Amino acid sequence: MNLNISKCLLISLLLAGLSAEARIKLVALPDRAATVIRLDNPAATVVEEERVLTLQKGVNQVDFSWKGVFIDEDSIRLSVLDPADKVVLLNVSYPPGEGALVWQLTAKEACNARVRITYLLSNIDRLVTYTGTAEQDESKLLLESFLVLRNFSGEDFEKARVLLDYGEAFEQSIRHEEARQMLFFSQGGVPIEKTFKWDAREKPWDPSRLDANVGIPVYYAIANRKEGGLGNNALWDGKVRVFQKDGRGSTIFLGEDTPGFVPVGEKMEIRIGESRDVVVTQHKRYDRQINVRRNNGGNIVLFDNEEQIETVIENFRDKPAVLVLTQYIPGEWSMRQNSHPYELKNHDTLEFRLQLKPKEKLTLKMDYVRQNIRP
Repeated sequence: MNLNISKCLLISLLLAGLSAEARIKLVALPDRAATVIRLDNPAATVVEEERVLTLQKGVNQVDFSWKGVFIDEDSIRLSVLDPADKVVLLNVSYPPGEGALVWQLTAKEACNARVRITYLLSNIDRLVTYTGTAEQDESKLLLESFLVLRNFSGEDFEKARVLLDYGEAFEQSIRHEEARQMLFFSQGGVPIEKTFKWDAREKPWDPSRLDANVGIPVYYAIANRKEGGLGNNALWDGKVRVFQKDGRGSTIFLGEDTPGFVPVGEKMEIRIGESRDVVVTQHKRYDRQINVRRNNGGNIVLFDNEEQIETVIENFRDKPAVLVLTQYIPGEWSMRQNSHPYELKNHDTLEFRLQLKPKEKLTLKMDYVRQNIRP
């Protein structure tokens, strides 16, 4: 980008009548005094750069061009930081057919003015990745976050202060077409909650009828809270790779997942694979119509349906297991009897959280009525 200064109203009037190629540039581009790259929003990057301009008394021209750089020209702003009481921005003009603009500044006296230029820059972005290393007993893990900066904006940044919406700012140089990876934070001793998840809409009800083995998805959940060493800020979405210590000085790879954005106070759930150590078998014991209503022609127009679901859960592990069981009852319904407590996630989704003992086998039953069903 070129940033040049020329002096006086006479030159301003002459420039207005000249082509872009003939514009007079009298002062060399001043170096950036400071640059800030803000990556708060993944859709666009905010760049703030400070420069010191040598202004003469009267009207000065500031020429700003961005050939080959992916700048949103409508986003470009200039503000005078010091001396703000002696320098005034009069207007801005855009030479036709050129990636450039001209600011017109007036100075009460000759001075060095510190200004800030702000704009939105495309094709410079960030990726956040995580690595989790669990202890052998799967009680805690070391969570590391890595930031990958990618610059295809057309602009070089020799030294910039980079900010996300969390964490400490850091200085980094990144040139056009360059990608850099750096450790963003490392937090050990983060508690793990290991859960098995079975969903009635996704998993087969009777796995014994299938030729293939059926696994149940396994998740690690870590809470983004200060009690666990996190909770200072939200966690960006990004790929998470999970390893586990094997007790012999090495690690084994458990799996990877891409959980979404995790606000403070919420949990990051990481799917690490499937397990056959917990088996869920479910059957509908009965399904019958009751309270049948007919019209004058004897046709059924409305009825209720009473149903019973029986679910058998077996834990073949030598350790306890937490199973999250998701069931669905569509439409209007009322529960007659249930063997275990549940949490109603929405009008038709029930979530049972079951604490399974080692080698335990338990049976869960739901006896309910679906109401006002039309044939």
